[in-house]
Amino acid sequence: MSRDIRGASRPQDIELNYDDDDDDDEGLVFSLNDGDAANNPPRNSSLEDDGAQDVVLKLSDLQGDPSSPLYSVKTFEQLGLSDEIMRGIHDMGFRRPSKIQEMALPLLLANPPHNMIAQSQSGTGKTAAFMLNILSRVNVGLQKPQALVLEPTRELARQVGDVLKKMGRYTNVKGQFAIPNMVDRSQMMNAHVIIGTPGTVIECIRRRILSVQDIKIFVVDEADNMLDQQNMADQCIRVKMTMPAGVQIALWSATFPTSVVSYAERFAPNANTLSLKHAELTVAGIKQMYMDCANEADKFRVLTDLYKVLTIGSSVIFRRVDADKIYERMTRAGHKVAVLHSQLENSSCRDNVIDDFRSGKAKVLITTNVLARGIDVATVSMVVNYDLPTMVTNSGMVIVDTPTYLHRIGRTGRFGRVGVSISFVHNQSTWKELCEVADYFNVPMQKVPADDIDEVERIVHRFLKSGPPKKGDVMELSRHEVSRPHQRPQGR
Repeated sequence: MSRDIRGASRPQDIELNYDDDDDDDEGLVFSLNDGDAANNPPRNSSLEDDGAQDVVLKLSDLQGDPSSPLYSVKTFEQLGLSDEIMRGIHDMGFRRPSKIQEMALPLLLANPPHNMIAQSQSGTGKTAAFMLNILSRVNVGLQKPQALVLEPTRELARQVGDVLKKMGRYTNVKGQFAIPNMVDRSQMMNAHVIIGTPGTVIECIRRRILSVQDIKIFVVDEADNMLDQQNMADQCIRVKMTMPAGVQIALWSATFPTSVVSYAERFAPNANTLSLKHAELTVAGIKQMYMDCANEADKFRVLTDLYKVLTIGSSVIFRRVDADKIYERMTRAGHKVAVLHSQLENSSCRDNVIDDFRSGKAKVLITTNVLARGIDVATVSMVVNYDLPTMVTNSGMVIVDTPTYLHRIGRTGRFGRVGVSISFVHNQSTWKELCEVADYFNVPMQKVPADDIDEVERIVHRFLKSGPPKKGDVMELSRHEVSRPHQRPQGR
């Protein structure tokens, strides 16, 4: 079944098929010196993890494999980018566009501008794609806002700001945040690119410190999430209604559930559309595993045992709620961990947590879904789903939230790296949730033993050292089962 987002009147509807064999502070204005590496593969066309991985992944090899979402037959030079932008791209370590960049940029840069709805796997360069379009279209001689990027969280907004700093460092394009506690209400916002969260952007427009009359590009990142939440969707609509006629609208995400497709099409009418099939949504470099725990209480025992023996790069532990409880228990057990969720007291506290995680001061981050989307930390080798994400349907039924699952595990395996996700199950209900995930994405789930952590360590390290699988590879994983978990666990 195809995860298409199609409309009859579109200029182009393109399904990205990766199996083809034919030829991707207050009032802060960004400075253009080096900051945190947000979307920053190492240089020299190779990707090397800073953690315990020994494998060196050659980006050039991945981009020569037609089954890879990083596959490309073009160069950035062929896309007609300016010399200043090219210098920024090369400084960031990019040599060739990923498939989504190769497909999207000619459509985005064409004149007259067309809207776009674009979908690609996590970690394949979506942020770079829309930022290259922005940098190419901004008139640096006009010191007014010309591009507006909406993000669902301050963490994502700050990360996109890092990308703009690095990619645009030779262009004289300036950016400014419209996020809580980073807006000077006494000053007009006059940077070329405004990056913000919907509520704060609306407030800036209402206070008349942000003029949108010269906005020519309007980007909604993580669009499925933004348009699927009633309050946030309403805010996005309010922002859109202020945009001038002819603005180019671009919606970006790794997922576009059916529930938001028609809304997205109305939000960005007559858009060029890049879409994926279900089976192509997950990245091959992420090995998805699960552990069958005895009960809810046993999950914490398994978690602490896991972190006693595993020596990898950085990792993220996701929990639906009560991330603080896991943080407190792991801290008492002697583990050095950090916690991030939307209820932290103030914005600077959240900023400090994510900055420490990026820099490696904190290796293990416990979080809720606030970090599930978009955050790009190159050293993340493992994601743990302490519980699987769920959602409530209109009829009141609780089901597994497959898009959020995909975004969670997408915090690892980014831009050609390999990574591992481990999901905990402990009863019939959680077992059913895992089966739904496996069926939806048509992916094998490898069972790893909850009572033999040393074996888990061997399995994880073997995969992390193996490099990304190439098309046609059959990986010998372990003596434990590798399958979609249709059989119920004994005694559950």
